[in-house]
Amino acid sequence: MNNKLENIIGFVLVLLILIFGGAFLGTQMLYIRLLAGIGFGYALTRAFMGFAGSVNRPYRTGSSKLMRILMWMFLGTAAISVAFLYGTDATTYKLWVNPINFGLILGGLFFGFGMTFSSCCASGVLTDLVTGLPRAITTLIFFAFGVFIGFPVQKTASWVTDSWFSSVTGEQLSGGVYFPDWFMWDGMSGYLGAILLTAVLAAIVIYLSRKYEDKQKAKGTFTGVGSEIEQDSIVESEKPFKLLSRETYEQVFVRPWKMRTGAIVITVVFSLLMGVTKAGWGASTIYGFWFGKVLMIFGVSSESLASFTHFSTGFFETSIFANPVSVQNIGIVLGTLITLLLAGTFKVTFLSEIKIKPKEILLFAMGGLFMGFGTRLANGCNVGALYTPIANFSLSGWIFLVFLVAGGIIGNKVAKMTSDSCVN
Repeated sequence: MNNKLENIIGFVLVLLILIFGGAFLGTQMLYIRLLAGIGFGYALTRAFMGFAGSVNRPYRTGSSKLMRILMWMFLGTAAISVAFLYGTDATTYKLWVNPINFGLILGGLFFGFGMTFSSCCASGVLTDLVTGLPRAITTLIFFAFGVFIGFPVQKTASWVTDSWFSSVTGEQLSGGVYFPDWFMWDGMSGYLGAILLTAVLAAIVIYLSRKYEDKQKAKGTFTGVGSEIEQDSIVESEKPFKLLSRETYEQVFVRPWKMRTGAIVITVVFSLLMGVTKAGWGASTIYGFWFGKVLMIFGVSSESLASFTHFSTGFFETSIFANPVSVQNIGIVLGTLITLLLAGTFKVTFLSEIKIKPKEILLFAMGGLFMGFGTRLANGCNVGALYTPIANFSLSGWIFLVFLVAGGIIGNKVAKMTSDSCVN
């Protein structure tokens, strides 16, 4: 398959989605979810971004650039969120103000630990289904299993459901701490203080990340990340603009985006999603739903699934194409596929990681299991317990970040001792 054929297939796929996507899914809201997922997948892939890399890259290469970019993205998204929340009743939005408890801490540790073995997270495993299928499918199966067996704990364990402390509005939301509640005296219903506090916390992380990178450079242990080096080496063409030219095509569809471009696109898609659906970005709960759907194929009843997980029977009886987050996750896979097809790199990329060793299967399975179960303890993954809560002014997001990093450091140390093959 040559590049031109991949390009044609990519454009045909885009047209099919645009023309028939809405009719196939049945509702405009599901169609919007699909398009949002495609946007996330496209940006993550085109900009070589993934939340797992925020911890793995610094430990393995010394580069903290991704972590710093993510902090700017979190801050920018939080600022835009003010436009939706200011002057409204916050409880009309499904804000991810998660409880602060032992589950959040342990879940962060588990998730950070697991993502070092699989080199991905809940959203990253979806993009990796296209770029690294054997690793991704192994991780996804055990991730889904971890989510599924974690459902009863998430639903019934007080150390996961109850918050050690909360703010007034937080009690009305999810039982956590909602930053605006701390600054109701600021003249902007608390949002001025909330965004300033978010900026301070982001600045602290950026400062510490920069200091860490500088230390690695001084020690001579900084190696850098190949994709980041490629992104930084891109030089804008000085040729006169010509619409129908190979140069223009490569600039629009082929050349990697700088990470800041990817961060801007993700921020915009997140904000549009929040404005339309009144909710943030979540990805991991649906993996337990998918696992349940597979069990139903083998004869397990929806009643049995509901009894075990404490979800309703209707949750598992819903089609995977009727669940909003399921459709959105499928969109992330499609977004990645479209990116590679339009760039003409699908075949090369897909085949580059097609081989897998038996020992790697065990490591990826362990990574998926730890991440999946960890999401139930922390009530979310890197988007559901980190990005969205921070964008929604929840203290829980920052606490999750601390223990995510700690778990990632521990995981990388264990992975290095176990096998160099899992570090990629």
